[in-house]
Formats: sequence, C-alpha cells, structure tokens
Amino acid sequence: MTAPVLTVRDLRTVFDVGGGGTARAVDGITFDVAPGEAVGLVGESGSGKSVTALSLLRLIRPPGAIDPGSQIVFDGADLMTLDAESLRRIRGRSIAMIFQEPMTALNPVYRVGDQIAEVLRVHGQASEAWERAVEMLRLTGIPDPAARARAYPHQLSGGMRQRVMIAMALVMHPALVIADEPTTALDVTVQAQILALLADLRARFQSALLLITHDLGVIAESTSRVIVMYAGEIVESAPVGPLFATPHHPYTRGLLAAVPRLSDALERRHRLADIPGSVPPATDWPTGCRFRTRCASAWERCAAEHPPLYQIGAGHTSRCHLADEPERRR
Repeated sequence: MTAPVLTVRDLRTVFDVGGGGTARAVDGITFDVAPGEAVGLVGESGSGKSVTALSLLRLIRPPGAIDPGSQIVFDGADLMTLDAESLRRIRGRSIAMIFQEPMTALNPVYRVGDQIAEVLRVHGQASEAWERAVEMLRLTGIPDPAARARAYPHQLSGGMRQRVMIAMALVMHPALVIADEPTTALDVTVQAQILALLADLRARFQSALLLITHDLGVIAESTSRVIVMYAGEIVESAPVGPLFATPHHPYTRGLLAAVPRLSDALERRHRLADIPGSVPPATDWPTGCRFRTRCASAWERCAAEHPPLYQIGAGHTSRCHLADEPERRR
C-alpha cells in the first residue's frame, strides 16, 4: 500500500483572544492524503477549514499557535520539528497553496510574471525563470501569455488572476496543492473552467489536492473523498459516492439538503432548506456533540457524551451517536 503524502494526527490550533480566553479553532483532527489523491474539506464558515490549511504549512502566527502534540507529516518529514529554513524549502516547492482571494494574495506593485518567476528563483531555479513563468501562463490558458506576464494584477480579470495563482502554485510541480476556496467570487462559467484547469494540471504534474470549500457541487465534481468539518473537528469522512448517496451525520445531511436543485426551482415545490442557527464560537464549543444545539435528532446522550468517530462503512466514519442507536434516526 502506498504511503500517504500527507499524514495529519490530532492537529490542534488555538488562538489567544485576550482576557484568558482561548479559541480552539482546530481541535484534534486526523486525516491522510494519498499521492495524487483529491480530497475535499467542506463546512460552513467558522468550521476551521482555512485555519487547517494554514496550520499544515505552519503559517499560524501569534496570537495563534499549533499545539506541540500535533503531527503534520509530509513525505516522511514531521513539519512540526522543522526549522524556518527547512520549512521555506518545502513551501511553494513541495507543498503549494492557492489562496482564497487572488486580488489580495497577489502583490499589486509587481507584474504577475515576476511573481511566478520569483517562486522559481527562491528555490534556486533562476535560470529561465521568466520563460517558465510565461509557459505556466500558457498552460493555464491565458491568451497571449508573454504580454499578460507583464501585466499587473489589477489589469487582469478575476478569472485570469485565479489562473495566475494556479500557475504560481504549480510552477514547481509540487507533490501537494492546498486550494482554499479557489473559485470564490467567480461566475459559474469561469468556476467550471478553473476547476477543469486545476484537474488537468494536477494530472499533468501528478499532484495531490486538498480542496477547501463550502460548495458541495465543487466537491462532487473535483474530489474522490470528502472530509466534513464542523466546530473545529471532523464530523464525517467518506468517499464522494457514499457521502452523497447515504450521508450519515445530521450536519452533512443538512448541507446536502441546502444545495439548490434546478428541478425544485422550476416546479416551485420547495423552499430552499437551511440549517437553523449558526456555528458556535470557537471560544465556547458546546459540551457533548457540538452540533446538538442545531440538530433535530439530538437527545440526552448528545449533551452528556462527546461522540467518537464511528465506523459506518468502508472508509466512511461519522461523529454521531445515531451510529450507535440507529433506531432514533429521523
């Protein structure tokens, strides 16, 4: 069996919020990513998805901190034990990240070609860095890439800026790409183009992908396995097929029910479903099951006992006591 390219064990990231308070933004998550695999990380805002992504690259800064007992093992190396210089050699070269908003992630005073070429120069590949930057823009489908490489971010459309971010992330042919909401604020046509481009370049360079999003449609189209996060922890994990066909956790079922369906809209039969309430603050997670305050299936046990991850099927786990008492499901 092939060893995972990324192994995460009991990852905990906390923030000091002052007055002695602590926000447990990521609270003990464990997962693997296999070489070449596309894994989706999904959940509402406030679930801990983006903090997870930043933690994997050890980009958390004070007042945040990653608990020393966390394990982040990439290609056999424990990133928690590496010094700053060793981490710098990995970031951008072996693990790359596509950030959520390209207009703020790109430097407005540098040409986009220079920003792509800088990745190569930082990692000791200055020779022909500009030519390779232009080639990456060509591979991302940007017309007249030599001219566009000399443009500044504000001179490009949102879709083109996102393509530049993908070019920066993949120029070193990394083993793992972390994409944090890569299609946010793009219209559906451009979104489809970006996802197709990302899939094509991943296949070309044999990169694994951790795709972070709140959009289950993107997850269904772009990944083979799904991790559902809620309130700083993993509540369900499964291959895409079983998760969409037979979701177990009430939170996952709620997310799927909230996906708009064209047939319902045309027939005007259903009001768009929602999950009542909101994600609780990370400074005050509920006792027991963290979803119980929003769950129609909750009972006394949910308040008294924090649920473990129950095995539901092959590669399918759920953090819900309904796995232990299925007769209560409704």
